[in-house]
Amino acid sequence: MAVCVALIQGASRGLGLEFCKHILKNKPPASVIATCRNPDGAAELRALAAEHPARLTRSVRLRRGFGGSGGLDLIVNSSAILHPSGRGETSLRDVTAQGLSSTLTTNTVGPLLMAKHFAPLLQKGGGGFGQQPAETVKQHSGIIVNITAKVGSIGDNGLGGWYSYRMSKAALNMATRNLSIELGRTRPRVVCVCLHPGTVNTDLSRPYHKNVPKDRLFSTQHSVNCLMNIIDTLNIEKTGKAYSWDGSELPW
Repeated sequence: MAVCVALIQGASRGLGLEFCKHILKNKPPASVIATCRNPDGAAELRALAAEHPARLTRSVRLRRGFGGSGGLDLIVNSSAILHPSGRGETSLRDVTAQGLSSTLTTNTVGPLLMAKHFAPLLQKGGGGFGQQPAETVKQHSGIIVNITAKVGSIGDNGLGGWYSYRMSKAALNMATRNLSIELGRTRPRVVCVCLHPGTVNTDLSRPYHKNVPKDRLFSTQHSVNCLMNIIDTLNIEKTGKAYSWDGSELPW
């Protein structure tokens, strides 16, 4: 039986690092490819690699052929920025071309290019994450998870502000929907979803913690546990949708 392979983009801290820890702890003998801008400078990721030398690979440059079968079962795109300044725009006067460009590049363009380059490997995957039917024919070969945010929902937006972050996540939702249609036509098929992790105690959300009720500020462990529970129930019928941490479907 082939070993399941997960690729975590943005694995040096926050949710990405926690996804690595969760899979290594709860999905033996699954292996993890952990990517980030500077893997040598990521102390926690280095320590995790030392703890699991045969199952965790740190990388900044990726190539074909990793994993025993040369396939991927799961990609999680977790890299994100709120804004280059660290704070979202509170009004139109705060909007700049540089801020919009940087946020969209990280939050939207990056995940889409990951899908472009690694969809062929997902189509070679064994479908080791998510639900498969009882029949012998696989329903899906791999899963793409793009970490979105509730503030990217156009239907849910009642407050405004945070132009670049909201726009980048709304665009990511559209990209995921597009991917689900294209990769859902292929044989084998790839499941593509957006997942909202809730408000998580990370560097991205830290400037706004005082406005979040204590029971709604999640640890990375709690959030990833919830998201992995969703991932483990995914099938091709759920592709092209966005889900919140509690499993409820988010409006576009």
